[in-house]
Amino acid sequence: MAQLVRRQRVSAYVAFHAFALQESDDADLPVPFPDEFPRHSFIGTHPGRLDIRSGGHTHTATLDVEVWDGVPPPQDPADWDEQAEAEFESTSGQVAVWSGSIGRMDDDITLADSGGLWRVRVHCVGRAEAAALSEGEGTGIGVERYLIQFWPAEA
Repeated sequence: MAQLVRRQRVSAYVAFHAFALQESDDADLPVPFPDEFPRHSFIGTHPGRLDIRSGGHTHTATLDVEVWDGVPPPQDPADWDEQAEAEFESTSGQVAVWSGSIGRMDDDITLADSGGLWRVRVHCVGRAEAAALSEGEGTGIGVERYLIQFWPAEA
């Protein structure tokens, strides 16, 4: 049975319906965020980067990021508005949240002490509420929430 290694709560400033998890130091990435952002899919991938499309235009989302030593237990799909899974390669083991309008956010997320290939599962709830806020009063904090689970690809 897989064990939870670490859990971290961070904020993501969403701008233009988007944010990304990407290598903490983006100097060597072939396509840094927000270039080539997939406008119509929930998640998209590039080397060292995971793009996430939000339900709202401009707001601050809450991310609970978990690192597991194996495949985490499945979530009940009824609890989430969206779910998707992808592959993520990190050269450093350190990733950060990136916003299209303000760039890199302060918190580092530690996947491991060194790079590696990961599977990642992204869950989201509050998308309709974030969209309604964007169309109405403008912004919100923590209305849209994510659970993002990483585990080694070979697990």
